[in-house]
Amino acid sequence: MGKAKVKWDQTGEHLYETGVNHAILYPYNTTTNAYDDGVAWNGITSIQESPSGAEATALYADNIKYLNLISKEEFGATVEAYTYPDEFAILDGSAEIATGVKIGQQSRGMFGLAYRTEIGNDVVGDEYGYKIHLIYGAKATPSEKQYQTINDSPEAITFSWTLNTTPVEVEGAKPTAIVTIDSTKVDPTKLTSFLEILEGKDPTTEGGNDGVAPRLPLPDEVALHFAQG
Repeated sequence: MGKAKVKWDQTGEHLYETGVNHAILYPYNTTTNAYDDGVAWNGITSIQESPSGAEATALYADNIKYLNLISKEEFGATVEAYTYPDEFAILDGSAEIATGVKIGQQSRGMFGLAYRTEIGNDVVGDEYGYKIHLIYGAKATPSEKQYQTINDSPEAITFSWTLNTTPVEVEGAKPTAIVTIDSTKVDPTKLTSFLEILEGKDPTTEGGNDGVAPRLPLPDEVALHFAQG
Protein backbone atom coordinates (compact mmCIF):
# COMPACT_ATOMS: atom_id res chain seq x y z
CA MET A 1 0.00 0.00 0.00
CA GLY A 2 1.33 3.42 -0.96
CA LYS A 3 2.20 6.04 1.57
CA ALA A 4 0.13 9.20 1.92
CA LYS A 5 0.77 12.60 3.41
CA VAL A 6 -0.97 13.55 6.65
CA LYS A 7 -3.97 15.82 6.05
CA TRP A 8 -5.81 17.93 8.58
CA ASP A 9 -9.34 19.33 8.82
CA GLN A 10 -10.90 17.08 6.21
CA THR A 11 -14.65 17.46 5.70
CA GLY A 12 -16.55 15.17 8.07
CA GLU A 13 -13.54 14.65 10.37
CA HIS A 14 -14.26 17.52 12.78
CA LEU A 15 -15.58 15.22 15.50
CA TYR A 16 -16.82 16.11 18.97
CA GLU A 17 -18.81 14.57 21.84
CA THR A 18 -21.71 16.15 23.68
CA GLY A 19 -24.70 15.45 25.89
CA VAL A 20 -25.76 12.56 28.10
CA ASN A 21 -29.01 10.60 27.78
CA HIS A 22 -30.64 7.14 27.75
CA ALA A 23 -29.42 6.38 31.29
CA ILE A 24 -30.37 2.95 32.67
CA LEU A 25 -29.86 1.69 36.23
CA TYR A 26 -29.18 -2.01 36.90
CA PRO A 27 -29.31 -2.91 40.63
CA TYR A 28 -27.05 -5.79 41.66
CA ASN A 29 -28.85 -8.69 43.32
CA THR A 30 -26.73 -10.28 46.05
CA THR A 31 -28.99 -13.34 46.12
CA THR A 32 -28.58 -14.23 42.45
CA ASN A 33 -25.12 -12.62 42.13
CA ALA A 34 -26.26 -10.90 38.95
CA TYR A 35 -27.62 -7.56 37.84
CA ASP A 36 -31.40 -7.19 37.98
CA ASP A 37 -33.49 -5.88 35.08
CA GLY A 38 -32.70 -2.31 34.15
CA VAL A 39 -34.91 0.71 34.86
CA ALA A 40 -34.87 4.13 33.21
CA TRP A 41 -33.07 6.90 35.09
CA ASN A 42 -34.68 10.18 34.06
CA GLY A 43 -33.38 13.65 34.86
CA ILE A 44 -29.63 13.06 34.70
CA THR A 45 -27.87 16.32 33.90
CA SER A 46 -24.24 15.21 33.87
CA ILE A 47 -21.95 12.21 34.34
CA GLN A 48 -18.29 12.90 34.90
CA GLU A 49 -15.98 9.93 34.43
CA SER A 50 -13.01 10.20 36.78
CA PRO A 51 -10.19 7.68 36.35
CA SER A 52 -7.50 7.85 39.03
CA GLY A 53 -4.25 6.15 39.93
CA ALA A 54 -1.79 5.01 37.25
CA GLU A 55 0.79 7.21 38.98
CA ALA A 56 4.50 6.66 38.50
CA THR A 57 6.87 5.97 41.40
CA ALA A 58 10.47 6.41 40.33
CA LEU A 59 13.14 4.00 41.54
CA TYR A 60 16.82 4.98 41.35
CA ALA A 61 19.95 2.84 41.22
CA ASP A 62 23.54 3.45 40.15
CA ASN A 63 22.85 7.20 40.33
CA ILE A 64 20.26 7.02 37.54
CA LYS A 65 16.55 6.44 37.25
CA TYR A 66 16.28 2.66 37.24
CA LEU A 67 12.59 2.29 36.39
CA ASN A 68 9.07 3.59 37.03
CA LEU A 69 6.49 1.59 38.97
CA ILE A 70 2.94 2.43 37.92
CA SER A 71 0.16 2.22 40.51
CA LYS A 72 -3.11 0.47 39.73
CA GLU A 73 -5.71 2.52 37.86
CA GLU A 74 -9.13 3.01 39.45
CA PHE A 75 -12.37 4.21 37.87
CA GLY A 76 -14.90 6.53 39.48
CA ALA A 77 -17.62 8.89 38.34
CA THR A 78 -19.86 11.71 39.51
CA VAL A 79 -23.56 11.68 38.63
CA GLU A 80 -25.77 14.76 38.87
CA ALA A 81 -29.53 14.58 38.38
CA TYR A 82 -32.81 16.29 39.18
CA THR A 83 -34.37 12.99 40.25
CA TYR A 84 -33.69 9.26 40.51
CA PRO A 85 -35.70 6.03 40.22
CA ASP A 86 -37.15 4.40 43.32
CA GLU A 87 -34.79 1.46 42.82
CA PHE A 88 -31.83 3.77 43.42
CA ALA A 89 -33.05 4.88 46.87
CA ILE A 90 -32.14 1.49 48.38
CA LEU A 91 -28.75 1.62 46.69
CA ASP A 92 -28.27 5.12 48.14
CA GLY A 93 -28.67 3.93 51.72
CA SER A 94 -32.44 4.30 52.21
CA ALA A 95 -34.96 1.74 53.42
CA GLU A 96 -38.76 1.92 53.44
CA ILE A 97 -40.17 1.07 56.88
CA ALA A 98 -43.77 1.85 55.89
CA THR A 99 -45.48 2.91 52.68
CA GLY A 100 -44.11 6.35 51.86
CA VAL A 101 -41.81 6.37 54.94
CA LYS A 102 -38.06 6.00 54.43
CA ILE A 103 -35.05 6.03 56.70
CA GLY A 104 -31.43 6.76 55.80
CA GLN A 105 -27.98 5.57 56.89
CA GLN A 106 -28.60 2.00 55.70
CA SER A 107 -26.27 -0.31 53.78
CA ARG A 108 -25.52 0.84 50.24
CA GLY A 109 -26.01 -1.57 47.37
CA MET A 110 -23.99 -2.12 44.22
CA PHE A 111 -25.29 -1.37 40.73
CA GLY A 112 -24.43 -0.99 37.07
CA LEU A 113 -25.15 2.01 34.87
CA ALA A 114 -25.53 2.54 31.13
CA TYR A 115 -25.80 5.85 29.29
CA ARG A 116 -25.14 7.48 25.94
CA THR A 117 -23.14 10.47 24.78
CA GLU A 118 -23.64 11.96 21.32
CA ILE A 119 -20.93 12.10 18.62
CA GLY A 120 -21.14 15.02 16.19
CA ASN A 121 -19.18 16.29 13.23
CA ASP A 122 -19.05 19.30 10.94
CA VAL A 123 -21.44 17.81 8.37
CA VAL A 124 -24.47 16.40 10.24
CA GLY A 125 -23.98 17.97 13.68
CA ASP A 126 -25.00 15.92 16.74
CA GLU A 127 -26.57 13.11 14.67
CA TYR A 128 -23.33 11.57 13.44
CA GLY A 129 -23.44 8.79 16.05
CA TYR A 130 -23.19 8.03 19.74
CA LYS A 131 -21.21 6.12 22.36
CA ILE A 132 -22.72 3.70 24.86
CA HIS A 133 -20.98 3.72 28.24
CA LEU A 134 -21.35 0.74 30.60
CA ILE A 135 -20.26 1.05 34.25
CA TYR A 136 -19.95 -2.05 36.46
CA GLY A 137 -19.63 -2.61 40.21
CA ALA A 138 -20.59 0.91 41.25
CA LYS A 139 -21.45 2.14 44.74
CA ALA A 140 -22.61 5.65 45.59
CA THR A 141 -21.19 7.71 48.45
CA PRO A 142 -23.53 9.94 50.52
CA SER A 143 -24.53 13.15 48.77
CA GLU A 144 -25.49 16.60 49.93
CA LYS A 145 -29.02 17.90 49.39
CA GLN A 146 -29.50 21.65 49.65
CA TYR A 147 -33.06 22.90 50.10
CA GLN A 148 -33.74 26.58 49.48
CA THR A 149 -36.76 28.80 49.76
CA ILE A 150 -38.72 29.49 46.58
CA ASN A 151 -38.06 33.03 45.36
CA ASP A 152 -38.28 35.08 42.17
CA SER A 153 -35.48 32.95 40.62
CA PRO A 154 -36.59 29.39 41.46
CA GLU A 155 -34.25 26.47 40.84
CA ALA A 156 -34.84 22.73 41.02
CA ILE A 157 -32.79 20.78 43.56
CA THR A 158 -29.86 18.94 41.98
CA PHE A 159 -28.71 15.66 43.50
CA SER A 160 -25.09 14.55 43.15
CA TRP A 161 -23.35 11.25 43.88
CA THR A 162 -19.73 10.17 43.70
CA LEU A 163 -19.39 6.61 42.40
CA ASN A 164 -16.63 4.17 43.30
CA THR A 165 -16.30 0.94 41.35
CA THR A 166 -15.08 -2.62 41.65
CA PRO A 167 -13.87 -3.91 38.26
CA VAL A 168 -15.11 -7.16 36.74
CA GLU A 169 -13.11 -9.85 34.98
CA VAL A 170 -12.32 -9.60 31.27
CA GLU A 171 -10.92 -12.56 29.35
CA GLY A 172 -7.48 -11.79 27.96
CA ALA A 173 -7.27 -8.37 29.64
CA LYS A 174 -7.12 -6.73 33.05
CA PRO A 175 -10.39 -6.32 35.00
CA THR A 176 -12.37 -3.19 34.16
CA ALA A 177 -15.32 -1.16 35.44
CA ILE A 178 -16.01 0.73 32.20
CA VAL A 179 -16.82 -0.37 28.64
CA THR A 180 -17.48 2.06 25.78
CA ILE A 181 -19.14 1.16 22.47
CA ASP A 182 -18.86 3.50 19.45
CA SER A 183 -21.90 3.30 17.16
CA THR A 184 -19.88 4.69 14.23
CA LYS A 185 -17.43 1.76 14.34
CA VAL A 186 -19.48 -1.35 15.21
CA ASP A 187 -21.74 -3.37 12.91
CA PRO A 188 -25.17 -1.64 12.73
CA THR A 189 -27.10 -4.93 12.85
CA LYS A 190 -25.19 -6.10 15.91
CA LEU A 191 -25.71 -2.70 17.51
CA THR A 192 -29.48 -2.98 17.03
CA SER A 193 -29.61 -6.42 18.65
CA PHE A 194 -27.32 -5.22 21.46
CA LEU A 195 -29.68 -2.34 22.25
CA GLU A 196 -32.48 -4.90 22.63
CA ILE A 197 -30.35 -6.59 25.32
CA LEU A 198 -29.45 -3.35 27.06
CA GLU A 199 -32.78 -1.49 26.79
CA GLY A 200 -35.20 -4.41 26.43
CA LYS A 201 -37.83 -4.99 23.79
CA ASP A 202 -41.59 -4.59 24.03
CA PRO A 203 -43.72 -7.68 23.38
CA THR A 204 -45.54 -7.94 20.06
CA THR A 205 -48.42 -10.08 18.91
CA GLU A 206 -46.70 -10.84 15.62
CA GLY A 207 -44.55 -13.95 15.82
CA GLY A 208 -45.40 -14.58 19.46
CA ASN A 209 -42.65 -12.32 20.84
CA ASP A 210 -42.97 -12.16 24.64
CA GLY A 211 -40.62 -9.21 24.92
CA VAL A 212 -37.09 -8.89 26.29
CA ALA A 213 -36.24 -7.51 29.75
CA PRO A 214 -33.41 -4.94 29.83
CA ARG A 215 -30.22 -6.38 31.31
CA LEU A 216 -26.57 -5.44 31.64
CA PRO A 217 -24.22 -7.83 29.80
CA LEU A 218 -20.73 -8.29 31.23
CA PRO A 219 -17.67 -7.26 29.17
CA ASP A 220 -16.98 -10.77 27.84
CA GLU A 221 -20.54 -11.01 26.48
CA VAL A 222 -20.22 -7.54 24.95
CA ALA A 223 -17.00 -8.55 23.19
CA LEU A 224 -18.53 -11.80 21.94
CA HIS A 225 -21.62 -9.98 20.66
CA PHE A 226 -19.61 -7.55 18.54
CA ALA A 227 -16.95 -10.05 17.43
CA GLN A 228 -16.46 -10.44 13.69
CA GLY A 229 -18.15 -13.30 11.90
